[in-house]
Amino acid sequence: MSTPLEHYPELAKALGISDLYFKREDLHPYGSHKGRSIPVMIDLYLAQGEKRFALSSSGNAALAAAMYVKELNNNLDLDIFVGNHVSPNKLARLEKYADDHIRILKKERPLQALTQAMNEGVRSLRQSTDENALIGYKTLADEINESFSIKSMPALGAVFIGTSSGTTAEALAQNFIKNANAKDTSEIPQIHIIQTSSCHPIADGLNSYDGPDEDSIAGAITDITGYRKTDIVPLIQKTGGAGWFATNEAIESAQELVKKYTGLDISTNSAISVVGVMQAVYAGHHINGAAVCMICGE
Repeated sequence: MSTPLEHYPELAKALGISDLYFKREDLHPYGSHKGRSIPVMIDLYLAQGEKRFALSSSGNAALAAAMYVKELNNNLDLDIFVGNHVSPNKLARLEKYADDHIRILKKERPLQALTQAMNEGVRSLRQSTDENALIGYKTLADEINESFSIKSMPALGAVFIGTSSGTTAEALAQNFIKNANAKDTSEIPQIHIIQTSSCHPIADGLNSYDGPDEDSIAGAITDITGYRKTDIVPLIQKTGGAGWFATNEAIESAQELVKKYTGLDISTNSAISVVGVMQAVYAGHHINGAAVCMICGE
């Protein structure tokens, strides 16, 4: 289930870098990059005899889980806990998959509801605290590596990804480092993580935020705890990457630039990766090769 890698030289020129590509994870069959990991987690736990699953999410992880459980059609149970203030658009997307086995449950404290379900023997699909969540993203790292191994392609310099729990970024960094070591080279592609003005616990370990205190228009970045911070910060540093912060103004500017030079209407959550490129260029961060922005869906 590979996704396109699209080249946008005019946008690269406007941003001030040599080459720019979009990895179109928004075109993944399960709706986003989460579709690489959630099905793998479910399959692993199915093999162990688990048949009851739950997660607290109204976004891409929940959608991937609902789509995959519906596709399996083998009487699995999936509870998706969403907050009372969930976006009507996201709720409508999830409710399309609701049936007797897939339940969309509004809760005042969805994470607390997930904890209660776990206490009752239900398997959590929460990626931030499960090492199995890293496994599925190897395919993403492999696809990027294979694309840039083609002779006509430039060298891969950096990958920019909007980050909530940091699971995807951690998996990419691990796989890029492993691949570079296997080839006996120190040229590891940089991993850059971008978080929002209202949620940035992991990026704080890599940079200092001095922007406005505001509610972000990019609603997918929600992990305020940053469980993976201890592991991911040194990995990002090893790749030579950095952490950046996306304000609402910067997100809207990125959307406008992308629309102007590519014709694409990308979501606020996808635009975060482009904000990272903008800020890296402004800060004078050297990228030795092409940059890839992760377009991750809604």
